[in-house]
Amino acid sequence: MATEHKIEITKRDDITPQGLKQLRKNGNIPGIYYSSNSKESIPIFITKRNYNEAIKSGARVFNILVENKKQNVLFKSIQYHPVTEEILHLDLYGVRMDQAIIIKVALRLTGDAVGVKDEGGILNQPLNEIEIQCLPSDIPDFFELDISDLGMGDSLNASNIELDKRFTLITSEDAVAVSVTQPMKEIEPVVEIDED
Repeated sequence: MATEHKIEITKRDDITPQGLKQLRKNGNIPGIYYSSNSKESIPIFITKRNYNEAIKSGARVFNILVENKKQNVLFKSIQYHPVTEEILHLDLYGVRMDQAIIIKVALRLTGDAVGVKDEGGILNQPLNEIEIQCLPSDIPDFFELDISDLGMGDSLNASNIELDKRFTLITSEDAVAVSVTQPMKEIEPVVEIDED
């Protein structure tokens, strides 16, 4: 169940590339806040410490103060540095707690597939997350899918993931979530011997 966590944000006045560089140098993460009920977007920044505490809290919905008004937000598109994995930029999206939103949630597999354990198959998981619609307060950390009965050549689709009535599946029901396939056989090269 989603808990809420407060984040301090600061409005960003200097939006030049030099300003961004200086912000990051000082241990801050620049971002944009998008309001839930208007087209308004405000350049903001938060400290890395604040961001790390927010992530550690396990919350999905965060409280911020925007012009002295309390707003609920979600972290959306976070940009990472390709080499250092450092966070370069993040978007905060305002949400209304009484309006359903579409969000991606991690898919966690449980159990050991029979097809892998006893039949020597290989487990493939094309879906690491599924897209659902729900109220912000209902966002789960993950969904579980039991793969114990999965034999060689079997697969489970997104529709096999048990969702209670608070959640609507947005991902296609036919999308393959996990399957067990035959291991690729290595073909022995045929060496031709010239007989003179």
